[in-house]
Amino acid sequence: MDLQFGNPFNLMQWAEDNAGRLKPPVCNAALFPDSSYIINMVGGPNTRTDFHDNPYEEIFYQIKGNAYLNIWDRGHFERVDIKEGEVFLLPAHVQHSPQRPEPGLCFLVEQTRPLGDLDSLQWYCANCGTQVWRAEKQLESLVDDLPAIYKLFYARSDEERRCPNCGTVHPGKDYSAWHAQLKARS
Repeated sequence: MDLQFGNPFNLMQWAEDNAGRLKPPVCNAALFPDSSYIINMVGGPNTRTDFHDNPYEEIFYQIKGNAYLNIWDRGHFERVDIKEGEVFLLPAHVQHSPQRPEPGLCFLVEQTRPLGDLDSLQWYCANCGTQVWRAEKQLESLVDDLPAIYKLFYARSDEERRCPNCGTVHPGKDYSAWHAQLKARS
């Protein structure tokens, strides 16, 4: 028998053997890179300021530790907690920012994107919620494509990261400053 993706294997042993790949900025490593699904293990800790718009659903199974998604919806920031042992199906086009403030492990399943179905990343002003910058990409690899977009945003000047509505400068790569601004807002 020829099994294209190999025999069953111990997922937790795989995670232990590949722990070095589960590091920021994305913390993802593909389990089956040539599959018709995008199946990743995601490590932690990791915090982000971008919001991902996926044209398809995402399945999160939080194996170890706790995580949450910052959600941008209907003009408001909201939060969905995903605790250890919980599974969550995120609908398509819900702008979300995965936050993994503690060590952990998440099993993430997404659909591959047909040509023309673009993912986007947005950065918002934590003070007033206005979009500061957006980039779209034909996603081929979460591990390779997202960090390239992050670098583009982080390389922008303070003036280019200034909110067009309230004038607050998005702190770019300084995750803790953005989260502090968001907390002060609420």
